[in-house]
Amino acid sequence: MTVNKTAAHTEAAGPTRPRPVKAGAGEPVEVRMTVNGTPAVLSLPTRVTLADALRDHLGLTGTHVGCEHGVCGMCTVLVNGEAARACLLFAVQLDGADVVTVEGLGRPDDLHPLQAAFGRNHALQCGFCTPGFLMSSYDLLANKPEVTEEELPEELSGVICRCTGYRNILTAVKETHHAHPQGIPAPGNCGQRTLVGRAGQGSGVSDGRETTNTEEETARPQQIVLPGGDPTIAVSITTTIDLPEEKIWTVLDDIRILARCLPGAELTDELGDGHYAGRARVSVGPVKLAFKGVAHIVEHDHAAGRMRVLAQGQDTGGAQTQADITLRTETVGSGTAMHADAKVYLTGRIAQFGRSLAGDVSRRMFEQFADAVGQAAVSGQAPTGPVKPPSALSLVFAPLLDRVKRLLRIGGRHRRKKTGN
Repeated sequence: MTVNKTAAHTEAAGPTRPRPVKAGAGEPVEVRMTVNGTPAVLSLPTRVTLADALRDHLGLTGTHVGCEHGVCGMCTVLVNGEAARACLLFAVQLDGADVVTVEGLGRPDDLHPLQAAFGRNHALQCGFCTPGFLMSSYDLLANKPEVTEEELPEELSGVICRCTGYRNILTAVKETHHAHPQGIPAPGNCGQRTLVGRAGQGSGVSDGRETTNTEEETARPQQIVLPGGDPTIAVSITTTIDLPEEKIWTVLDDIRILARCLPGAELTDELGDGHYAGRARVSVGPVKLAFKGVAHIVEHDHAAGRMRVLAQGQDTGGAQTQADITLRTETVGSGTAMHADAKVYLTGRIAQFGRSLAGDVSRRMFEQFADAVGQAAVSGQAPTGPVKPPSALSLVFAPLLDRVKRLLRIGGRHRRKKTGN
Protein backbone atom coordinates (compact mmCIF):
# COMPACT_ATOMS: atom_id res chain seq x y z
CA MET A 1 0.00 0.00 0.00
CA THR A 2 1.26 3.51 -0.81
CA VAL A 3 -0.20 6.95 -0.25
CA ASN A 4 0.65 10.44 -1.37
CA LYS A 5 2.58 12.42 1.21
CA THR A 6 1.06 15.65 -0.08
CA ALA A 7 -2.56 15.40 1.03
CA ALA A 8 -5.78 17.40 1.25
CA HIS A 9 -4.36 20.51 2.89
CA THR A 10 -1.98 21.08 -0.08
CA GLU A 11 -4.68 20.90 -2.74
CA ALA A 12 -5.33 24.63 -2.57
CA ALA A 13 -1.69 25.43 -3.21
CA GLY A 14 -2.25 25.72 -6.94
CA PRO A 15 0.13 24.69 -9.73
CA THR A 16 3.22 25.33 -7.57
CA ARG A 17 2.41 22.64 -5.00
CA PRO A 18 5.08 19.94 -4.61
CA ARG A 19 4.86 16.82 -6.73
CA PRO A 20 3.33 13.90 -4.74
CA VAL A 21 5.87 11.50 -3.28
CA LYS A 22 5.04 7.85 -2.67
CA ALA A 23 5.42 6.46 0.86
CA GLY A 24 5.76 2.81 1.77
CA ALA A 25 3.51 1.06 4.29
CA GLY A 26 5.93 1.45 7.17
CA GLU A 27 7.17 4.94 6.34
CA PRO A 28 5.81 7.78 8.51
CA VAL A 29 3.63 10.41 6.85
CA GLU A 30 2.75 13.74 8.41
CA VAL A 31 -0.98 14.08 9.04
CA ARG A 32 -2.72 17.26 10.15
CA MET A 33 -6.23 17.12 11.51
CA THR A 34 -8.43 18.89 14.01
CA VAL A 35 -9.53 16.61 16.85
CA ASN A 36 -12.22 17.87 19.22
CA GLY A 37 -11.38 21.42 18.23
CA THR A 38 -7.62 21.10 18.70
CA PRO A 39 -5.24 21.14 15.69
CA ALA A 40 -2.94 18.12 15.84
CA VAL A 41 0.07 17.06 13.79
CA LEU A 42 1.04 13.39 13.77
CA SER A 43 3.75 11.41 12.02
CA LEU A 44 2.19 8.02 11.29
CA PRO A 45 2.85 4.93 9.18
CA THR A 46 0.32 4.62 6.37
CA ARG A 47 -1.34 1.51 7.81
CA VAL A 48 -2.33 3.15 11.12
CA THR A 49 -6.10 3.42 11.34
CA LEU A 50 -7.90 6.46 12.64
CA ALA A 51 -9.00 4.39 15.66
CA ASP A 52 -5.40 3.53 16.57
CA ALA A 53 -4.25 7.10 15.93
CA LEU A 54 -6.89 8.44 18.31
CA ARG A 55 -6.31 5.84 21.02
CA ASP A 56 -2.57 5.15 20.89
CA HIS A 57 -1.18 8.42 19.54
CA LEU A 58 -3.51 11.03 21.04
CA GLY A 59 -4.62 9.23 24.20
CA LEU A 60 -8.35 9.47 23.30
CA THR A 61 -9.32 6.00 24.48
CA GLY A 62 -13.07 6.75 24.52
CA THR A 63 -13.17 5.47 20.93
CA HIS A 64 -13.48 1.72 21.47
CA VAL A 65 -12.30 -0.97 19.07
CA GLY A 66 -14.40 -4.11 18.71
CA CYS A 67 -14.68 -6.15 15.53
CA GLU A 68 -12.26 -3.98 13.47
CA HIS A 69 -14.40 -4.81 10.42
CA GLY A 70 -16.82 -1.87 10.61
CA VAL A 71 -19.67 -4.09 11.80
CA CYS A 72 -20.09 -3.52 15.54
CA GLY A 73 -20.06 0.28 15.47
CA MET A 74 -18.01 0.65 18.68
CA CYS A 75 -15.47 2.94 16.98
CA THR A 76 -17.98 5.42 15.56
CA VAL A 77 -16.72 9.02 15.44
CA LEU A 78 -17.67 12.12 13.48
CA VAL A 79 -15.51 13.01 10.49
CA ASN A 80 -16.36 16.38 8.98
CA GLY A 81 -19.74 16.21 10.70
CA GLU A 82 -20.69 12.72 9.51
CA ALA A 83 -20.58 9.40 11.39
CA ALA A 84 -17.70 7.17 10.33
CA ARG A 85 -16.12 3.91 11.43
CA ALA A 86 -12.68 4.82 12.76
CA CYS A 87 -11.41 1.24 12.28
CA LEU A 88 -12.05 1.38 8.51
CA LEU A 89 -10.25 4.67 7.85
CA PHE A 90 -6.51 5.12 7.58
CA ALA A 91 -5.40 8.22 9.45
CA VAL A 92 -3.41 9.43 6.43
CA GLN A 93 -6.67 9.63 4.47
CA LEU A 94 -7.89 12.34 6.83
CA ASP A 95 -5.30 15.05 6.39
CA GLY A 96 -7.15 18.32 6.96
CA ALA A 97 -10.25 16.60 8.38
CA ASP A 98 -12.26 17.65 11.42
CA VAL A 99 -12.76 14.74 13.84
CA VAL A 100 -15.00 14.64 16.91
CA THR A 101 -14.81 11.75 19.39
CA VAL A 102 -16.95 10.96 22.41
CA GLU A 103 -14.52 13.00 24.55
CA GLY A 104 -15.62 16.08 22.61
CA LEU A 105 -19.32 15.50 23.21
CA GLY A 106 -19.47 16.82 26.78
CA ARG A 107 -17.55 17.33 30.01
CA PRO A 108 -18.03 15.46 33.31
CA ASP A 109 -19.35 18.65 34.88
CA ASP A 110 -21.43 19.60 31.83
CA LEU A 111 -22.72 16.51 30.03
CA HIS A 112 -24.20 16.67 26.56
CA PRO A 113 -27.99 16.09 26.62
CA LEU A 114 -27.48 12.65 25.05
CA GLN A 115 -24.99 11.64 27.74
CA ALA A 116 -27.30 12.89 30.49
CA ALA A 117 -30.25 10.98 28.99
CA PHE A 118 -28.21 7.76 28.79
CA GLY A 119 -27.39 8.12 32.48
CA ARG A 120 -30.95 8.89 33.58
CA ASN A 121 -32.37 5.93 31.68
CA HIS A 122 -29.65 3.42 32.64
CA ALA A 123 -28.88 3.01 28.94
CA LEU A 124 -25.54 1.34 29.61
CA GLN A 125 -24.14 -1.58 31.52
CA CYS A 126 -20.55 -2.56 30.73
CA GLY A 127 -20.23 0.68 28.72
CA PHE A 128 -18.25 -0.82 25.85
CA CYS A 129 -20.82 0.08 23.21
CA THR A 130 -21.80 3.40 24.82
CA PRO A 131 -19.38 5.72 22.93
CA GLY A 132 -20.48 4.24 19.60
CA PHE A 133 -24.16 4.64 20.49
CA LEU A 134 -23.64 8.22 21.67
CA MET A 135 -21.84 9.27 18.50
CA SER A 136 -24.27 7.40 16.21
CA SER A 137 -27.25 8.88 18.04
CA TYR A 138 -25.79 12.36 17.78
CA ASP A 139 -25.22 11.89 14.04
CA LEU A 140 -28.79 10.66 13.61
CA LEU A 141 -30.45 13.51 15.50
CA ALA A 142 -28.18 16.14 13.96
CA ASN A 143 -28.60 15.04 10.36
CA LYS A 144 -32.10 13.58 10.43
CA PRO A 145 -34.08 15.59 13.01
CA GLU A 146 -37.33 14.45 11.42
CA VAL A 147 -36.68 10.82 12.41
CA THR A 148 -39.76 9.16 13.92
CA GLU A 149 -39.94 6.99 17.02
CA GLU A 150 -40.80 3.98 14.86
CA GLU A 151 -37.64 4.47 12.80
CA LEU A 152 -35.24 4.62 15.75
CA PRO A 153 -34.63 0.84 16.12
CA GLU A 154 -33.59 0.50 12.48
CA GLU A 155 -31.61 3.75 12.42
CA LEU A 156 -29.58 2.72 15.47
CA SER A 157 -29.08 -0.91 14.46
CA GLY A 158 -25.58 -0.14 13.17
CA VAL A 159 -24.21 -0.36 16.71
CA ILE A 160 -24.35 -3.70 18.48
CA CYS A 161 -25.04 -3.94 22.22
CA ARG A 162 -24.21 -7.25 23.92
CA CYS A 163 -25.44 -6.72 27.47
CA THR A 164 -28.01 -3.98 28.14
CA GLY A 165 -30.43 -4.38 25.24
CA TYR A 166 -31.80 -1.56 23.13
CA ARG A 167 -34.91 -0.58 25.09
CA ASN A 168 -33.24 1.87 27.46
CA ILE A 169 -30.94 3.16 24.73
CA LEU A 170 -33.91 3.87 22.47
CA THR A 171 -35.70 5.56 25.36
CA ALA A 172 -32.71 7.83 25.99
CA VAL A 173 -32.44 8.83 22.33
CA LYS A 174 -36.20 9.38 22.06
CA GLU A 175 -36.17 11.52 25.22
CA THR A 176 -33.34 13.68 23.86
CA HIS A 177 -35.11 14.05 20.53
CA HIS A 178 -38.32 15.22 22.22
CA ALA A 179 -36.40 17.66 24.43
CA HIS A 180 -34.70 19.29 21.43
CA PRO A 181 -37.20 19.28 18.55
CA GLN A 182 -35.44 22.19 16.83
CA GLY A 183 -32.11 20.38 16.70
CA ILE A 184 -29.72 18.68 19.07
CA PRO A 185 -27.04 20.90 20.71
CA ALA A 186 -23.56 20.76 19.20
CA PRO A 187 -20.73 18.91 21.00
CA GLY A 188 -19.86 20.91 24.10
CA ASN A 189 -16.26 19.90 24.79
CA CYS A 190 -14.43 20.93 21.64
CA GLY A 191 -11.71 23.55 21.98
CA GLN A 192 -7.99 24.17 22.29
CA ARG A 193 -6.38 21.75 24.71
CA THR A 194 -3.28 19.64 25.15
CA LEU A 195 -3.33 16.31 23.32
CA VAL A 196 -0.92 13.46 23.92
CA GLY A 197 1.73 13.10 21.22
CA ARG A 198 3.28 9.68 20.69
CA ALA A 199 6.97 9.67 21.51
CA GLY A 200 9.56 8.10 19.29
CA GLN A 201 8.00 9.01 15.96
CA GLY A 202 8.43 12.76 15.90
CA SER A 203 4.74 13.26 16.41
CA GLY A 204 3.04 15.85 18.51
CA VAL A 205 0.38 18.49 18.56
CA SER A 206 0.34 21.92 17.05
CA ASP A 207 -1.65 25.11 16.89
CA GLY A 208 -1.80 24.73 13.13
CA ARG A 209 1.02 27.17 12.36
CA GLU A 210 4.07 26.09 10.42
CA THR A 211 7.13 25.58 12.63
CA THR A 212 10.77 24.87 11.94
CA ASN A 213 12.81 22.42 13.92
CA THR A 214 15.61 24.78 14.97
CA GLU A 215 18.07 23.98 17.74
CA GLU A 216 16.50 26.74 19.83
CA GLU A 217 13.04 25.16 19.57
CA THR A 218 14.38 21.67 20.24
CA ALA A 219 16.04 22.85 23.45
CA ARG A 220 13.00 24.77 24.67
CA PRO A 221 11.61 23.17 27.88
CA GLN A 222 8.36 21.30 27.25
CA GLN A 223 5.37 22.66 29.13
CA ILE A 224 3.63 20.06 31.29
CA VAL A 225 -0.14 20.43 31.39
CA LEU A 226 -1.96 17.94 33.61
CA PRO A 227 -5.41 16.71 32.57
CA GLY A 228 -8.51 17.99 34.29
CA GLY A 229 -10.65 15.75 36.45
CA ASP A 230 -9.71 13.03 38.90
CA PRO A 231 -6.36 11.24 38.55
CA THR A 232 -6.19 7.55 37.62
CA ILE A 233 -4.58 6.87 40.97
CA ALA A 234 -3.80 9.04 43.99
CA VAL A 235 -1.41 7.69 46.60
CA SER A 236 -0.02 8.98 49.89
CA ILE A 237 3.03 7.08 51.09
CA THR A 238 5.26 7.52 54.14
CA THR A 239 8.49 5.77 54.98
CA THR A 240 11.11 6.36 57.65
CA ILE A 241 14.84 6.60 56.99
CA ASP A 242 17.20 6.18 59.94
CA LEU A 243 19.23 9.29 59.08
CA PRO A 244 19.03 12.97 60.04
CA GLU A 245 16.84 15.15 57.78
CA GLU A 246 19.81 17.33 56.78
CA LYS A 247 21.61 14.24 55.55
CA ILE A 248 18.64 13.28 53.37
CA TRP A 249 18.64 16.71 51.75
CA THR A 250 22.23 16.28 50.59
CA VAL A 251 20.67 13.85 48.10
CA LEU A 252 17.49 15.79 47.36
CA ASP A 253 19.57 18.91 46.58
CA ASP A 254 21.61 17.07 43.91
CA ILE A 255 19.36 16.29 40.93
CA ARG A 256 21.85 13.87 39.37
CA ILE A 257 22.16 11.74 42.51
CA LEU A 258 18.40 12.03 43.08
CA ALA A 259 17.62 10.80 39.55
CA ARG A 260 19.85 7.75 40.03
CA CYS A 261 17.76 6.81 43.08
CA LEU A 262 14.54 6.58 41.04
CA PRO A 263 13.75 2.93 40.12
CA GLY A 264 14.17 2.30 36.41
CA ALA A 265 14.89 5.98 35.67
CA GLU A 266 17.78 7.77 33.98
CA LEU A 267 18.45 11.50 33.58
CA THR A 268 19.43 12.28 29.99
CA ASP A 269 19.52 16.09 29.73
CA GLU A 270 19.20 19.30 31.72
CA LEU A 271 16.91 21.68 29.82
CA GLY A 272 17.22 24.66 32.12
CA ASP A 273 14.75 26.53 34.33
CA GLY A 274 14.15 23.44 36.47
CA HIS A 275 13.29 21.21 33.48
CA TYR A 276 14.95 17.84 32.89
CA ALA A 277 14.67 15.13 30.25
CA GLY A 278 14.92 11.45 31.02
CA ARG A 279 13.72 7.95 30.38
CA ALA A 280 12.27 5.20 32.53
CA ARG A 281 11.41 1.53 32.22
CA VAL A 282 8.47 -0.22 33.84
CA SER A 283 7.95 -3.97 33.66
CA VAL A 284 5.05 -5.84 35.24
CA GLY A 285 4.80 -9.42 34.04
CA PRO A 286 4.50 -9.45 30.24
CA VAL A 287 3.87 -5.70 30.04
CA LYS A 288 7.14 -3.88 29.39
CA LEU A 289 7.10 -0.12 28.85
CA ALA A 290 9.90 2.31 28.07
CA PHE A 291 9.06 5.97 28.61
CA LYS A 292 10.77 9.11 27.42
CA GLY A 293 9.68 12.31 29.05
CA VAL A 294 10.36 15.47 31.00
CA ALA A 295 10.17 16.59 34.61
CA HIS A 296 9.78 20.09 36.00
CA ILE A 297 10.79 20.89 39.58
CA VAL A 298 8.26 23.60 40.37
CA GLU A 299 9.13 23.83 44.08
CA HIS A 300 12.38 23.06 45.90
CA ASP A 301 12.43 24.39 49.46
CA HIS A 302 15.23 22.86 51.51
CA ALA A 303 14.38 24.91 54.60
CA ALA A 304 10.71 23.85 54.56
CA GLY A 305 11.58 20.25 53.68
CA ARG A 306 9.38 20.26 50.59
CA MET A 307 9.77 19.48 46.88
CA ARG A 308 7.13 19.37 44.15
CA VAL A 309 7.65 17.86 40.69
CA LEU A 310 5.47 17.68 37.58
CA ALA A 311 6.37 14.91 35.15
CA GLN A 312 5.10 13.32 31.98
CA GLY A 313 6.31 10.63 29.64
CA GLN A 314 5.21 8.66 26.60
CA ASP A 315 5.92 5.09 25.58
CA THR A 316 6.48 4.20 21.93
CA GLY A 317 3.31 2.11 22.11
CA GLY A 318 1.19 5.15 22.91
CA ALA A 319 0.96 4.75 26.70
CA GLN A 320 1.28 7.99 28.61
CA THR A 321 1.79 8.85 32.25
CA GLN A 322 1.59 12.25 33.89
CA ALA A 323 2.15 12.96 37.56
CA ASP A 324 2.03 15.67 40.19
CA ILE A 325 4.32 14.58 43.06
CA THR A 326 4.92 16.38 46.34
CA LEU A 327 7.75 15.14 48.55
CA ARG A 328 8.00 16.27 52.20
CA THR A 329 10.47 15.43 54.97
CA GLU A 330 10.29 15.86 58.72
CA THR A 331 12.45 14.88 61.66
CA VAL A 332 11.10 11.93 63.65
CA GLY A 333 13.29 11.07 66.63
CA SER A 334 16.78 10.45 65.29
CA GLY A 335 15.51 9.68 61.79
CA THR A 336 13.53 11.28 58.97
CA ALA A 337 10.01 10.60 57.79
CA MET A 338 9.64 11.02 54.04
CA HIS A 339 6.12 11.62 52.75
CA ALA A 340 5.07 11.41 49.08
CA ASP A 341 1.71 12.50 47.73
CA ALA A 342 1.20 11.65 44.08
CA LYS A 343 -1.60 12.20 41.59
CA VAL A 344 -1.00 10.02 38.55
CA TYR A 345 -2.83 10.13 35.22
CA LEU A 346 -2.51 7.09 32.93
CA THR A 347 -3.60 6.43 29.36
CA GLY A 348 -2.92 3.59 26.95
CA ARG A 349 -1.65 0.14 27.94
CA ILE A 350 -0.39 1.24 31.32
CA ALA A 351 -3.93 2.27 32.30
CA GLN A 352 -4.94 -1.39 31.96
CA PHE A 353 -2.98 -2.23 35.12
CA GLY A 354 -5.93 -1.11 37.21
CA ARG A 355 -5.92 1.21 40.20
CA SER A 356 -4.96 -1.44 42.75
CA LEU A 357 -1.97 -2.77 40.82
CA ALA A 358 -0.84 0.72 39.80
CA GLY A 359 -1.03 1.76 43.44
CA ASP A 360 1.04 -1.26 44.51
CA VAL A 361 3.66 -0.48 41.85
CA SER A 362 3.81 3.16 43.02
CA ARG A 363 4.25 2.15 46.68
CA ARG A 364 6.96 -0.41 45.97
CA MET A 365 8.84 2.03 43.75
CA PHE A 366 8.70 4.71 46.46
CA GLU A 367 10.04 2.28 49.03
CA GLN A 368 12.91 1.41 46.69
CA PHE A 369 13.50 5.11 46.07
CA ALA A 370 13.66 5.84 49.82
CA ASP A 371 16.12 2.97 50.36
CA ALA A 372 18.32 4.28 47.54
CA VAL A 373 18.18 7.83 48.97
CA GLY A 374 19.28 6.51 52.35
CA GLN A 375 22.19 4.59 50.84
CA ALA A 376 23.26 7.60 48.77
CA ALA A 377 23.06 9.86 51.83
CA VAL A 378 25.37 7.52 53.77
CA SER A 379 27.89 7.09 50.96
CA GLY A 380 27.61 10.61 49.52
CA GLN A 381 27.45 9.11 46.05
CA ALA A 382 24.79 8.01 43.58
CA PRO A 383 23.96 4.29 43.40
CA THR A 384 26.58 2.48 41.31
CA GLY A 385 23.93 0.90 39.09
CA PRO A 386 20.33 1.70 38.13
CA VAL A 387 17.72 0.94 40.77
CA LYS A 388 15.58 -1.83 39.30
CA PRO A 389 11.80 -1.32 39.40
CA PRO A 390 9.73 -3.89 41.32
CA SER A 391 9.29 -7.25 39.63
CA ALA A 392 5.99 -9.01 39.10
CA LEU A 393 6.92 -11.62 41.74
CA SER A 394 7.68 -8.95 44.34
CA LEU A 395 4.31 -7.33 43.69
CA VAL A 396 2.56 -10.67 44.14
CA PHE A 397 4.37 -11.73 47.33
CA ALA A 398 4.91 -8.34 48.98
CA PRO A 399 1.28 -7.94 50.17
CA LEU A 400 1.43 -11.51 51.56
CA LEU A 401 4.68 -10.78 53.39
CA ASP A 402 3.23 -7.54 54.76
CA ARG A 403 0.25 -9.47 56.08
CA VAL A 404 2.51 -12.07 57.72
CA LYS A 405 4.53 -9.28 59.38
CA ARG A 406 1.37 -7.66 60.71
CA LEU A 407 0.17 -10.99 62.11
CA LEU A 408 3.53 -11.59 63.80
CA ARG A 409 3.44 -8.12 65.36
CA ILE A 410 -0.12 -8.69 66.62
CA GLY A 411 0.84 -12.13 67.96
CA GLY A 412 3.84 -10.63 69.76
CA ARG A 413 1.67 -8.00 71.43
CA HIS A 414 -0.79 -10.68 72.61
CA ARG A 415 2.05 -12.77 74.09
CA ARG A 416 3.47 -9.75 75.93
CA LYS A 417 0.04 -8.96 77.41
CA LYS A 418 -0.37 -12.52 78.67
CA THR A 419 3.05 -12.55 80.33
CA GLY A 420 2.52 -9.09 81.75
CA ASN A 421 5.61 -7.67 79.96
